[in-house]
Amino acid sequence: MGVIDRFERGVERVVSGAFAKAFRAEVKPVEIASAIRRAMDDRTAVVARGRTLVPNEFEIELSPGDLQRVVDWGEEALADEMVSAAADHAADQGYTLVGPVTVGFSQDDELETGRFRVRSETVRGAVAPATAPAAPSQRHPIVDIDGQRYLLTGPVTVIGRGSESDIIVDDTGVSRRHLEIRITPDGVVATDLGSTNGTYVEGHQITAATLVDGNTITLGRTRILFWSGDADGAA
Repeated sequence: MGVIDRFERGVERVVSGAFAKAFRAEVKPVEIASAIRRAMDDRTAVVARGRTLVPNEFEIELSPGDLQRVVDWGEEALADEMVSAAADHAADQGYTLVGPVTVGFSQDDELETGRFRVRSETVRGAVAPATAPAAPSQRHPIVDIDGQRYLLTGPVTVIGRGSESDIIVDDTGVSRRHLEIRITPDGVVATDLGSTNGTYVEGHQITAATLVDGNTITLGRTRILFWSGDADGAA
């Protein structure tokens, strides 16, 4: 199966379900997904060997009628499908993302039904999906939370259950703003943010601790693996 086929199959469950009824004669979700893929492919930027940056934020401009159909049939669910397909495409192509993938919808009164426009930007965030070529480093460590890997692209990353956190953990034992991971010239420091149930590194409760490669952090029932790629630091 080709990369394009894999990408478009990533939104197949959208067009085969309720959304298909809403978009029978108007903008098709698979058309939007394909346009996002093209925006990523057309706006690549090679910044170093093995690092090709692509846009990670996408705004889909729709006609008033098409936007209303998106709202009626579930704007958030459709956006989530597009985000998942875009992140999968970045991983398949070995692209580097410098922030989380986001997809939003807006209205353009000048567009006719069935026509749409994709605007894309490369926006740095505190975290980004860790795609296949991404390697951890002291400057950009990687954390693995329940099999989902994140590249820490900003100097400070907050992990918690609340929507204001950079990485949101679905665990009632985790506070809304539970843990801060700060990248400093002297190392990567994990700091408990006054959480209810505490933060544990290698089984020991901490207020603040310098992390080394391979550390396990525990928040509630959630285990976080930390990788900095610094084998000497873990020795």
